[in-house]
Amino acid sequence: MDVFQLRDSVIGDYQRFIEGFLHIRDDRIRQVVTQTLDAGLLWPEPWLSLNPRFAPGGTVEDLVHTHVLLPECARVFQMGKDSGAGKGLSLYRHQVEAVEAARVGDNYVLTTGTGSGKSLSYMIPIVDRVLREGSGGRVKAIVVYPMNALANSQQVELRKVPRRRLSRRKWHGHLPALHRAGERQGKTGDNRQPA
Repeated sequence: MDVFQLRDSVIGDYQRFIEGFLHIRDDRIRQVVTQTLDAGLLWPEPWLSLNPRFAPGGTVEDLVHTHVLLPECARVFQMGKDSGAGKGLSLYRHQVEAVEAARVGDNYVLTTGTGSGKSLSYMIPIVDRVLREGSGGRVKAIVVYPMNALANSQQVELRKVPRRRLSRRKWHGHLPALHRAGERQGKTGDNRQPA
């Protein structure tokens, strides 16, 4: 398969679809729109880039050994533990620095590329804090995601934390309004989706 030929085919189909809706009577406006579309406004050239290599920072076990994290975090945050052969989780330097900042109560902002582990940079400190202090029946963290897909993937990861130690709920705009109102009033039932 030639990926560039595939791209041209998809763009061609999309261009024909868009142009099928354009019926502009004014010659000047039609000319400007045609020139703009021909210049590729809606279908720019493909952009390729390489992901940067992120600096290694150690492992979750290292943070346990230095008493930054509780030992239970090393059991929760493992690679491949679903298959029964869990392996220590390696972290990037920016993740370790974020976990260390959170542990001492510092605020931090983490901006880094896709696939760099931003979610772990805040999930590890949240889980560690709840494991240390318990929930006390109160909310310890609210995590807001811009997309349901990201929330769903993180929900899968949070299921790995024993439920007796960490309760979690997912609330989203696709729930009926009546259920959302019940959630705001603290009622339980089908209006919440356990994580």
